[in-house]
Amino acid sequence: MPRTTSLPRAQRPGTQQAGETVSNNEASLQHESPAPSMPVDDVLARAQAGDHQAFAQLYALHKRRVYSLCLRMVNNVAEAEDLTQEAFLQLHRKIATFRGDSAFSTWLHRLAVNVVLMHLRKKGLQLTSLDEAMEPTPDEGPGRSFGAPDPALAGSIDRLALERAIADLPAGYRLIFVLHDIEGYEHNEIALMLECSIGNSKSQLHKARLKLREALRTASRKDGQK
Repeated sequence: MPRTTSLPRAQRPGTQQAGETVSNNEASLQHESPAPSMPVDDVLARAQAGDHQAFAQLYALHKRRVYSLCLRMVNNVAEAEDLTQEAFLQLHRKIATFRGDSAFSTWLHRLAVNVVLMHLRKKGLQLTSLDEAMEPTPDEGPGRSFGAPDPALAGSIDRLALERAIADLPAGYRLIFVLHDIEGYEHNEIALMLECSIGNSKSQLHKARLKLREALRTASRKDGQK
């Protein structure tokens, strides 16, 4: 096992608030991750063959995005750090099974998502019930389509405010929002992952978006009063 699968404490971005950490991690990925000295495909092939230096390069290239994903899903810096470590330990064990059917980064993200979901199941995460998620909300109005794209959240908005709003979502809403709107999973995939119905996934995404819009409106009003 290469020592690089352990994040040095000085490099862990856990001294910032969760929302700031996610934004800064993604923005600085290209600057903080050293470029490999060989083509990425060669690095991957050598890592699959057991080359520890090549695995260290893969780790350096992908650690920030994996950490950001874990942090968004659990909203806890210490847990996100531990889950990042576990994801790369799983990668070290399973990297030889990667066959190139998808991009390596996509495959790694799916592996990380599975690590987080296993962790959440062990903690006994309770997704909001379908009945609760379907309750009417004063902001809803008629004719909203569950699972459809949401222009109100897709425009140019304050990234940090959005990250904080995502962090403040109830755990079930946050998880489905991250999986669907950020990671790009379809509702049928999410339903299988979370062992819930497609309708539950769609309704919780709908509620998550409503809560996010309200949180962003509130943040905007506060900024306007300063």
